[in-house]
Parts: sequence; structure tokens; C-alpha cells
Amino acid sequence: MTAFVLVPGMFTDAHVWEATAARLVAAGAEAYPVTLGGPPGPADLEAHIAQVAEAIDTAGPEQQVVLVAHDYGAHPALGAADRRAGRVARIVFVDAGLPRNGVPALAAVPDEELRTRLAGRAGAGEGDGVLAPPAGPEEWRRWGSTAGVAPEALDRLTALARPQPLATLFQPLRLTGAVASVPTTGVLCTGNGVDIGMIQRLVDFGDPALQALASPAVSFFELPTGHWPMLSSPAELAEVLLRAAAGEGHRLTPAGAGQPPAHLRPFALEVPDVPRDRHGDVDLYVPSGAEGPLPAVLFVHGGPVPAGARPSPRDWPTLTGHARSVAARGAVGVTFDHGLHDVTAYPRAAEDVAAAVELVRADPRVDAERIALWFFSGGGLLSADWLARPPAWLRCVAFSYPVLAPLPNWGLPEGISRPVTAVGGAGDLPLVLLRAGLEASELAAGVEEFRAAAKDGGARLEVIDVPHGHHGFESLDPVEEWSGPLHAALGAVVAHLTE
Repeated sequence: MTAFVLVPGMFTDAHVWEATAARLVAAGAEAYPVTLGGPPGPADLEAHIAQVAEAIDTAGPEQQVVLVAHDYGAHPALGAADRRAGRVARIVFVDAGLPRNGVPALAAVPDEELRTRLAGRAGAGEGDGVLAPPAGPEEWRRWGSTAGVAPEALDRLTALARPQPLATLFQPLRLTGAVASVPTTGVLCTGNGVDIGMIQRLVDFGDPALQALASPAVSFFELPTGHWPMLSSPAELAEVLLRAAAGEGHRLTPAGAGQPPAHLRPFALEVPDVPRDRHGDVDLYVPSGAEGPLPAVLFVHGGPVPAGARPSPRDWPTLTGHARSVAARGAVGVTFDHGLHDVTAYPRAAEDVAAAVELVRADPRVDAERIALWFFSGGGLLSADWLARPPAWLRCVAFSYPVLAPLPNWGLPEGISRPVTAVGGAGDLPLVLLRAGLEASELAAGVEEFRAAAKDGGARLEVIDVPHGHHGFESLDPVEEWSGPLHAALGAVVAHLTE
């Protein structure tokens, strides 16, 4: 018999697991929901680890213990599994981060502004205090998407919420290494902004810290819901937990295994072999024999991309293919690297984009008054400042399968990188949007919000659809699905540069 030990996340206790636990018991398993409290006096991470370990000990010696952890609960769960590695058959992380030895749970707080404030309290020695729980639906959304949670369930969540002892966030997690032998499963809630494809792309980038995710001992499931699936989809979550206990789930492909990862696959369109001219982190593809100065298109890659990814984005075939395609049309194509290595790095990346623009505009082969910017994927959020206050020399802004509204678990501060709000200031600036018809639902929602805001603001937005295209269609889909729309977009952008 399988015994599921269910560990809650921030501000919650055993009550959030009620519906899921009932379904697990009905399926023939046992369920032990945990309420994380503490001994007399303030609780810390070690106290929570001890409570989870005690719950593991409650299960009979003949039972297979599956440790299930949501959100913050991943930290005490991993600590307890490290101390009870011989008793735990699998750890299932439900929409949780990747706890690391020596790193406090504070690093996983999604709201950047709150994380900074809490770090200040930690530095001031306020570890004996508490963090007040969310007071209503809007505050819960700061901690993750509430998609799928019924209003009455959200009201109950608020009514039963518990303060979080700050010491549980400030105290580093300490592991002996024994837990490395325990198989793991990640349950990704796509409504909160992460799916299996995104994790696979991060592994493909070659970041050594993420290669363990492609181990055969690690599996993944997706649930199309928000951050609290035990409230929004308890039946589906229970089914996934039972399948995880049986060793099922999707396995990732290790970096370098089989065919090249998507971002390194050849660009399928025929483009001229225009040589690159490298200046620091910026590469220019200048049409040969053309009389200048010429207009230029800067291609802004997506992300986050690990800092150690090689080759870096400016050498990815999709981007160099776009740059050479522009050169074939008589404009300078530009690829470059920016510092979007983490979701907290958007301000740094925005500075890098601005610096690349100034370098290109200062090149004597470039007409400084005729510049276009083309944003891809997560780089789409970097368009906000250019949309809000477009300079006269910016003649067009284009997008390919962009992220135009921050995903719920990114925790970006208010006022940073929100094209949905900024597009109201675009005025007569031409905008070209290549929209993937098979885009992930949470990204598609941001695109539609952007379209509505552009319409309300009177922006000049042209949408070119790739009906059967996925996110990153140039690398994933047959060329006949996207070549026509891409040619149309390239033509539109270059035409705006010559208006």
C-alpha cells in the first residue's frame, strides 16, 4: 500500500489537501496531510523538517511512502527525505521550485519586491517575526495563479490562512546528500507559467545545474490549472499522484542526446551567406555591395537563457537566419546577446538592448533614423519602454510568439516590462505581430490582452497568423506552416523602414 504524506505550502495547512486526500484514500492508498506548525516559540525550517519526518514515521514499515510537497513545502519535504531517505520511495513536487542545499526558501519567493523587503528584514535580524497571510484574492495572486479555484474555495483559503514564520524562509536548507538517491516527480501547473516544454528548453541550453532533471529517475506531469491544483483540480491531481507513485510520467531528453535541441536546429529557409561583422556582443549582417547608410533590424532574443549557454543566442540559427533574411531585403540584420539570464534580470537586459541599439545607430553603414526592433518569446517584455515612448527613429516594432504579459510565477515588480500597458503610448508606430496559433494558453492570453489594449489605444498593429504554429515554430514545425507568414512579416518590417 502507498502512503502519501502531503506537505502544504506558504500560509496553508492540512485543510488544502482534503479533497485530494479523500480521492487517494478512495483509490486504496493512505494519506497523511501535514500541518506545519512549531514547538512553543517561533518555528523555523528545521522544526518543519522534523514535523514532516515525524509524518513519514507514521506510515507502516511495509508501506511505500510518497512525499508530496506544494510550494514552500518542498523545502521541509526535501530536508525530511534527506533524513529518511531509506523510507521515501519518491518525492513529488507540486508546482514548486528546486530547493538547493545551503539556500533558504526566501530565494523561491516569487514577488521580487517582497523578496527584497524580506531580505532586508533578514539582514536586520528579524527572524523571529512572521509574514502576514494574503488578505484576499488579489494578494493570493502575488504568490501564484489562482486559475480554476472557485470563489468560495478562495474565500475559505483566506479565512484559514496562517502567518508564515520568517525563520522558515531565512534559515538555509541543509542536506547530507542522502536524498539524491530518491526518485522525484515534478507536477507543473501550466496556468502558473511553466510547462514541460519550457523545462526541456532549459535543459537543452546545457546549464550543468539543470542536467539532473533529465535523469531517468526524474519524471514530469502537467496540469492545466493554476498554482493550487489541490483546490482547483483535486481529482486530476490525485490521479497524477497515483501515476507518479507507479513511476509514470514524462522523461526529459538530456542535452546533446539525439537530434540537436530546438534552438540549434538549422533555419529551414534559404538565406544568403552574408558574413557577420562582430562588435563585442553585437553582430551585424550587412548586405554586400549595397550603398549606405542602410536601415537596420535588431533581433532581440527571448529567455531567460542561462549565462553559460553555448552557443549564445546571437549565434542561434533562427536568429542568424532572420538577420540574413533582412540583409537579402537590403537592410542590416543585427543579432546580439543581452543579460536576460533570470526573470529578475529584465532591467539589466533592457539596458543591454538600449546599448546595442546605440552601437548599431552609431555605425556609419547604418541609417540611424531608420531602426526596427524585433522581439522573440520572453524578450517580448523588453518592448515595453520602446512602446511607451517610441523615439522618432524607431520605425517599426515586430514580435514573434512573444510573451507580452508577465507569467504569474515570475513576480516582476509593478511598472516593469508590461507591454500590455505600454502599447497605449505607441501612437503611429507600426507594430507587426507573428502569432502562433498553437501557443501555450497562458502566453496566448497575454497576446490577446495586448491586441485588445492596442485596439483601445489606436495603435497600428498588424497581426500575421501562423495557424498551426507552436511557440518557436521556426525550429519545431514544418517549414510550409510558417514560411509564408514569416516572409510577409519580413516584408512588412522592411517596408516600414522605407516608408
